[in-house]
Amino acid sequence: MFSEDSLRRLLHSGWHLGARSVGLLGHNVKGILGKPELLTARRAFQWDVPHRHSVWVEDAGPGGIGIIQREGDVRAGFVSTVGAAIPYHAPDYMQSAAHPMSPEASRRSFLKAVAVLGGTAPLLAGAVKAQPAGGKSPLMAYVGTFSSPLRDVLPTQVDLPPGNGRGIHLYQVDRTTGAMTPRGAYEVGTSPSCLALNAAGTRLYSANETDRTGERNEGTVSAFAINRVDGQLTLLNTVGSSGAGPTYVSIHPSGRFVLVANYFGGSVAVLPILPEGRLGAATDIKQDAGTVGPRKAANAPPGSFAFSGHDRTHAHMIEADPSGRFVLHVDLGLDRIFVWKFDEGSGVLTPGDPPAVRLPPGDGPRHFFFHPNGRWCYSIQEEGSNIVLFDYDAAKGRLAARQTLSSLPPRFAGSNFCSGILVSGDGRFVYAGNRLHDTIGTFSVGPNGELTFVSEEWTRGSYPRSFNFDPTGQLLYSCNQRGDNVAVFRVDSSTGRLVFTGHYTPVGNPSIIVFLDLAKGG
Repeated sequence: MFSEDSLRRLLHSGWHLGARSVGLLGHNVKGILGKPELLTARRAFQWDVPHRHSVWVEDAGPGGIGIIQREGDVRAGFVSTVGAAIPYHAPDYMQSAAHPMSPEASRRSFLKAVAVLGGTAPLLAGAVKAQPAGGKSPLMAYVGTFSSPLRDVLPTQVDLPPGNGRGIHLYQVDRTTGAMTPRGAYEVGTSPSCLALNAAGTRLYSANETDRTGERNEGTVSAFAINRVDGQLTLLNTVGSSGAGPTYVSIHPSGRFVLVANYFGGSVAVLPILPEGRLGAATDIKQDAGTVGPRKAANAPPGSFAFSGHDRTHAHMIEADPSGRFVLHVDLGLDRIFVWKFDEGSGVLTPGDPPAVRLPPGDGPRHFFFHPNGRWCYSIQEEGSNIVLFDYDAAKGRLAARQTLSSLPPRFAGSNFCSGILVSGDGRFVYAGNRLHDTIGTFSVGPNGELTFVSEEWTRGSYPRSFNFDPTGQLLYSCNQRGDNVAVFRVDSSTGRLVFTGHYTPVGNPSIIVFLDLAKGG
C-alpha cells in the first residue's frame, strides 16, 4: 500500500498532456495533487494526447495498463482504476537517446515497472468515485501564412512579406481563454494566404498566392481533407487559379463551387468542387478591364501617401451574396465592385444590371461584408481608409451607397492601409482593420444600418492583415502580418469594444485565421 508521501511523489511526476494532466480523479486526491481538472485515463488518451505522439493502450479497463510511446521510447503511462488513473514516468535509462530501446523492450520494462501499481487498483477504486471525463473534441484554428517572398512584382507593390511562415499552421484553441497551442503545420512554400472551410467542416481550401505555376505563371488553389478527430490535413489536389497571385478564396453557398480572386492577374475564376471535395478545372474565368483609378485617393486622410494598387487591375475579393444568386467581386485598381448573376448548374458568371458600382476615385475597395439581415453591405477601401454602407437589393443584385465614414479615429492624419472588415454575428457592430495605424476600429450599427465610431484597439502587432471571431463571437483574433504573431482579444458584447487577453501566438507572416469546432458534427 502507498503512503500519502509516496503517492504525492508519484502524482507530481505526472506527465502533462496539453492543458491537463493524467492523474487520480476525486476529492480524496484533489488535496494531494491540487489539480481538480483531470480526466480518466481512457478519455485523457482519447482527447488530450498531442497529435504528434503515437499512442497505444494495454487494457484500459479498471486495473488495466496504458502507455504512451514516442519514437520507440516510453514517455509515460498509467494504471487505470475505476474512474481514475495514476501517472507513471519511465526511468531515465528508458528515455535516454544514448541507449535506445526497442518498442517491445520498452513495453516490457514499463509493464514490469507498473505491475505493482496494478495491485492497488481495488484499493483506489474504493477510495475514488468514478466521474465522467467531460472531454471534448478540440476547437481547431488554421492560420494561412506567406511562406515565400513575393517576386516578379511591380515597383509600386508596397506589401512585400518575406515569407516567414511555413504554410498552413494548425492550433488547438482553449475554449475559455482563447490561447492557442501548436498542433503542427502543413508545410507548403506557395503562400496559402487565404483559407475557406466548407459548411460540413470536412474540407479546407487555400488560395496559394504565387505566380510560379505552369506556362501562364499562375497561382494555385488547394483542396484538403480534414481529419475529424484531430483536425489534421491531407492534400486532395491542387489546380491552377487561372491568374497570378490568388489572394482570396470563398465557397459558394451551394457548396459546389470555389470562387477565387487573382490579385496580380486581375481576374476571378469559378472552380467546381467534385464529389470527393477535390477541385476541377475552372468553369468560368473573368478578366477585369477598365480605367485604373488615380494614385491619390479621393478620401485619403490628410498627409497620406498611401498608394498600393492603382497601377493595374487587382481583383482582391470574390464572394456570393447570402442567397447565392449573385456573386460580387472587387477590383482595387478599378475602384469598382462587380456584380454577377451566378448559374449554379453551369458555374458561369454573367454581368448583373448594372454590372458594377463605382467607389470614389483612388479609394481602392478591398473587402466587403454583408450584414446578417442581408440588406446592408459594408465595403472597406484600402487607400481611402474608409467604410461605405450600401443598401443591397437581393432580388436584383443592386448596390446603392448611402454612407461613407473614416475607418480611423477622429483627427487622424498620415498614411494608412485598410485591411479586413467584419460584422458581429448579432449585427450590432462592425470592425475595420487599419494597417500602419495598426488598430481595429469598432463601429456601432444604427437602426438603419448607418455606423458610428465607438473605439479603436491596438492590435499588439504590426500590419493586421485580417482578423476573425472564434465560433462563439466572444473572442477576436488579429493576424499581424509584419509582427509575426496572432493576438487574441475579448469582445465586450454590450459595447463591442475589444480587450486584449494577453495571449500572443508566434507565427511567421500570418494572413488569415479560420476556426473549426470538431465537437460539432461534420
